[in-house]
Amino acid sequence: MGSAAVSPAQVTARLRVPLVALLAALVAASAVLLGAGSAQAAGYRYWSFWEGNGKNWEYATQGPSLLRPDDGTVQGFRFAVSEDSGDADQPRRAPDFGAICADTPAKDGKKRVALVIDPGTTADAPDGEKPPALRTVCAQVAPDASSAEALAAVAKPLRYDDSAMLCAISGYPRTGCGEQVSGDSGSAKPSDPAKTTDGPEKSDEGDGGGGPSVGLLVGIGAVLLLGIAAVVQARRRR
Repeated sequence: MGSAAVSPAQVTARLRVPLVALLAALVAASAVLLGAGSAQAAGYRYWSFWEGNGKNWEYATQGPSLLRPDDGTVQGFRFAVSEDSGDADQPRRAPDFGAICADTPAKDGKKRVALVIDPGTTADAPDGEKPPALRTVCAQVAPDASSAEALAAVAKPLRYDDSAMLCAISGYPRTGCGEQVSGDSGSAKPSDPAKTTDGPEKSDEGDGGGGPSVGLLVGIGAVLLLGIAAVVQARRRR
């Protein structure tokens, strides 16, 4: 006996349940993978370097050992955990040269550089350490002194790594230098040696996230949907 003919409507009805189940599984997998990527996002614990523009702070484009500030400049150092310069925490004090250097009169053959040294909060501190209080200080140094030399004049001891990255100001923190901090547990692990003096350099292979990108998941979903649509269309033509 020949088998009964199956109408296109019956084919669509039979495929509807597995199609819905497949889409639900895809959405669930996407949520899990995206959640894992967010949980594994990482930052770096380090001293960031800032320049005052008269009203606000701007992330410095040169390291303190390279930059030679003019007289009347305001510069800031902030210790915190951040992924890059785009989300780095600024010093928590306005870049006000007049207020910081009010008690330091100008002197011939010297320049004045106002410094805001912000060790950050306990949330950003390494395990077992407590950040010292934020302070402002007016460094009076030689006209050709670098920012690093101005900092050294008022905030010793400083600590640098082999690549000249600034690791500690006034001895804080006691250990570590630009270490990577995992986003899910807050634990830290040593990062690759830094190659700049104003922040750790990260690999082009990723931004610290461990999960696949949204674009990849959308692409996978699109391929699956196209495949399902092709099957339905083929069944209808029989």
